[in-house]
Amino acid sequence: MMPRRLIFLIAAALLLASTACEPGKSQKNASKPPAQANPPTIAKQQNASKAKSGAPGSDSTPTPAQPADQVQALIDRVEKEYQAGEANYHAGHLDAARENFDNAFNMMLGSNLDIRSNQQLQDEFDKLVDRVHNLEAVALEQGDGFTAQNAEPAPIDEANAVTFPVDPNIKAKAEQEIRNTQSDLPLMLTDQVAAYINYFSTRGRNSLEEATIRKGRYETMIRQIFKQEGVPQDLIYLAEAESGFLPMALSRAGARGMWQFMSSRSVDYGLARNWWVDERQDPEKSTRAAARHLKDLYAQFGDWYLAMAAYNSGPGNVQQAVQRTGYADFWELYKRNVLPAETKNYVPIILAYTIIGKNPAQYGLENLKPDPPQVYDKVKVDYPVDLRLVAECVDSTVEQIQALNPALLRMTTPKEGSYELKLPVGTADKYQTAIAAIPRENRVAWRYHHVKPGETLTEIARQYHTTVKSIAEVNSIDEDRRLDEDSKLIIPISARRAAEMEAVYYSKRPTIYRVRKGDSVLSVADDFGVPAEKIRRWNHLRGNSLRAGQHLRVYRPVSHREVAESRTSTHRKKQASLKSSKSSSLHTAANKKPSKIYHKVKPGETLTSIADHYNTTVAALRKDNARVGSHLHAGDVVVVRIDQ
Repeated sequence: MMPRRLIFLIAAALLLASTACEPGKSQKNASKPPAQANPPTIAKQQNASKAKSGAPGSDSTPTPAQPADQVQALIDRVEKEYQAGEANYHAGHLDAARENFDNAFNMMLGSNLDIRSNQQLQDEFDKLVDRVHNLEAVALEQGDGFTAQNAEPAPIDEANAVTFPVDPNIKAKAEQEIRNTQSDLPLMLTDQVAAYINYFSTRGRNSLEEATIRKGRYETMIRQIFKQEGVPQDLIYLAEAESGFLPMALSRAGARGMWQFMSSRSVDYGLARNWWVDERQDPEKSTRAAARHLKDLYAQFGDWYLAMAAYNSGPGNVQQAVQRTGYADFWELYKRNVLPAETKNYVPIILAYTIIGKNPAQYGLENLKPDPPQVYDKVKVDYPVDLRLVAECVDSTVEQIQALNPALLRMTTPKEGSYELKLPVGTADKYQTAIAAIPRENRVAWRYHHVKPGETLTEIARQYHTTVKSIAEVNSIDEDRRLDEDSKLIIPISARRAAEMEAVYYSKRPTIYRVRKGDSVLSVADDFGVPAEKIRRWNHLRGNSLRAGQHLRVYRPVSHREVAESRTSTHRKKQASLKSSKSSSLHTAANKKPSKIYHKVKPGETLTSIADHYNTTVAALRKDNARVGSHLHAGDVVVVRIDQ
């Protein structure tokens, strides 16, 4: 997960490519985000890059293969798109701004003109990078960061896209099971439901198993809220089908969260959405909103199948279908083809999940171990605090803090108002004690540092680009004091320095990546979290096509902090090497490592299939991927060591 969280110079703009408009599930009308989603106030840039923001100079002569009128036309389109994005950003239309910035980059990278061989285009590209980076740097200085979380694909999109046959044996088995299945929802087995049972028993089994395991985190909470709101307990399978219990699931239509709310509908049920927070991604709040919405839909239609259909496509569509046909029955509406295609699939998918979920032994799920219930402490904060500092305060990881707070869109709590911060269970007091030592105005930029064995104040100051004196003063210690291993130091750094420390660098040694069938420059760039133009430049490529079996050189992105830590580590190793009088040849041999490949998991892949592909073992993969569970899901990144 961590490589995706780094803030890159160019990727800062490319990562803004999340949904720019939010169509309704039954309509494709684009709508801008609410005006109250205000970004940080961006001061006008009075620097050299701003001075360069006019049209590039006329001294750049395009090559004969790139006519001047085509070059200028491309620059004009890019400028127009960037200006539109900047205007949307300042107006608070954040999603629209994201698409504008992404379009501007794609116009340049996707054009038939070669950026590298034309100075005008290279200047325009560099200027575009500078300006987006300036917005990022200023936003970071004001305590948030310009890039939002990475969403995860909603599983129901994949299920909706398949057409699967009816297996007579599976259907007969399911018919027998339904007779003995207790459910507070009506269960009906049609050919459509049987087809999806077949799908989830075969090709879609990986998604089914992952959702079944993940359900353990939220099931107790969901059932408790459903009981309080008076809705059927088995509506839990709606969330399993929609999102697989992924709080950050994002559908192609723009629906978000475990319960896949569209932005317009979420407002009706009190889910806040702004620059800092999207409560559609809060498991507890979105569950209560979903229960109330489903209850309202049942009150309107008097039928749970129609209520589920209306949950998917909107009550207006279902009401119109009922009025046109005179049938208030989902299966009649299905047969008459008066519902959107996705809605026709939606109810059968949920019923398939329900039948399988209520009969785990019959479908080989009885031995799956559900995740433990998610438990946490809550602390109300009325100040912005960086999640990295939160993690340091409670000796946790950023990933764990983010997992407990999926509604936070950025790396900080909201700049204004209050937020109920969720912490690992039993750490609330520890957090309050640690954060009290950090001035309120510095809780976005300052950090805690765990002292490593033998580490000195000089090395730590160099790592954070600050001074020994400032660290010593804020911690009330002598500058020449010997540091205790595993102690904590407060590191006072400026907000701008903190932003600079998140700037991207690239590793000195390349990773050799072997191209697989279906790969492209864009997909490889996405896998490694680097700009596509970098992949092209490192490998002397043009265009987007790759050949299966081809080997690419990819330089892994690393943060300023990683570079500083690496330099400190290298310095100390050299000193140790001199003291022990080791030969340089032995030193080189000792530091020689096998090449690493970063493999992005595709739907349906397992550790076994990945091991077979790279001629390695599952045990070796587990050794290098301690955080990866047995059940992979699309988007996971697995480290593969290749001996060379």
